[in-house]
Amino acid sequence: MSDSSEQRPDSHRLILRQSRKEDYQDIAEIMERVYPTMDGAWSQAQFESQILRFPEGQICIEDNGKVVAAAISLVVKYSRWGQDHRYWDIVGNGFLTTHDPKGDVLYGVDVFVHPDYRDLRLGRRLYDARKELCESLNLRGIVVGGRIPGYAKVAAEMTPQQYVAKVRSRELTDPILTFQLANDFQVRRIVRGYLPDDKASAGFATLLEWVNIYFEENAGIIGGRPSDVRIGAVQWQMRPTRSLEDLFGQIEYFVDAVSGYQADVVLFPEFFNGPMMAPWNDQGPAEAVRQLAGYTEAIRDQMLKYAVSYNINIIAGSMPEYDGDKLRNVCYLLRRDGSWDRQYKVHVTPDEVSYWGLKGGDRVRVFDTDFGKIGILICYDVEFPELPRLMAEEGMHILFVPYWTDTKNAYLRVRRCAQARAIENECYVVITGSVGNLPKVENMDMQYSQAAVFTPSDFAFPHDAIAHEATPNTETMLIADLDLDNLREVRSHGSVRNLQDRRLDLYDLKWRRQ
Repeated sequence: MSDSSEQRPDSHRLILRQSRKEDYQDIAEIMERVYPTMDGAWSQAQFESQILRFPEGQICIEDNGKVVAAAISLVVKYSRWGQDHRYWDIVGNGFLTTHDPKGDVLYGVDVFVHPDYRDLRLGRRLYDARKELCESLNLRGIVVGGRIPGYAKVAAEMTPQQYVAKVRSRELTDPILTFQLANDFQVRRIVRGYLPDDKASAGFATLLEWVNIYFEENAGIIGGRPSDVRIGAVQWQMRPTRSLEDLFGQIEYFVDAVSGYQADVVLFPEFFNGPMMAPWNDQGPAEAVRQLAGYTEAIRDQMLKYAVSYNINIIAGSMPEYDGDKLRNVCYLLRRDGSWDRQYKVHVTPDEVSYWGLKGGDRVRVFDTDFGKIGILICYDVEFPELPRLMAEEGMHILFVPYWTDTKNAYLRVRRCAQARAIENECYVVITGSVGNLPKVENMDMQYSQAAVFTPSDFAFPHDAIAHEATPNTETMLIADLDLDNLREVRSHGSVRNLQDRRLDLYDLKWRRQ
């Protein structure tokens, strides 16, 4: 923390920008100076969570490389909170777990300026930046809960309503309310108990609103992301396949069939191209899987063409792929706009190591699509709860799990874990695998599968938390409609709120490699 006698540089170089994780010490120093009687600074875990959940809403001003002012915001569906909410509830105890990307109001969490910089009108700059953000996101307006720290001194003489009226008419000056009124905010309500420990405000606060006059009610319908998503999953029959053309014919059949239902995405199983290993079976599984890797690029490119021509996003199960000199298990996300991404399997099974010599990847990602944020975990990876939790923290709505299992107990490991991931991360989980037998492909001779779509377990979802499931061990496809608004509802107002109620003051989860 800087000494209060520290002198500012003679010349300023002020830069308005988004806050970054490395700004924590500067921002903590300001908060300790500004709020010495109100618990001081946010914790570093709270600060990092704010940036992770809504980076655009965390704004600061630096002067010659040092942060001297900052604003914290989130987006909420205001009708879900109403006029009588409390500060710590709506800000998710400082972690912004209540941030809703589909909300309609920018909610001001805090604005603070270093005491040595209060003559530079930095607060106004931050308020103007918030207004620009509100307009760019096409939100209805900005709502803030404003302390009235001058009220306690006159509480014996007048009511809060009278105090606010006198500040409005400029008979009195309040350190916060006067500033907010000068920035075009209007008082909509006086709230008791908004910040119960705020003794300077005698426990009262004002709810203020700034209206975005450029808000367009129907903006974003064309080109925006839908709240209802239709997914397809292929329960794939393993059968002898003589050539790539035979394989492509089978792939195209299902892409055509699922796209005919106007689905947004179709999921294929792990190692669905396994029959192509048959010609090298007598050379052992390690050589056969390496020969299979030689087809991977051609299969990816052909499936990408199907994604574009059939107007459907394809999650291409998994295939072996060389990453340098390492053989990995890869799933491709093939978007209908012609772009693509990959996700490597992180945890390879003992069987994959001993038979095929596969290596695990070292990162997981959350992917942007035209129907929302998704994650992909290949089979065994879903049995490790840390990975989906990291994805959920980055806003994942749907987790896709292509798997290959040979027996029912192996399948049930995947299924039970996928169901748990849906509940604990308040997301949808889609799983699918292969059925049938491959007698001439060692290590893939039996298959067991029952494709399914799992949901959180609450009133907005099916009573058994299963949106759909296929007939076991039968070649088929599964179609299901998923409502993303239900996820937003359960995360903020569910019977239980697994993400929101985590004790981040006691524990956290961090990815060691970036």
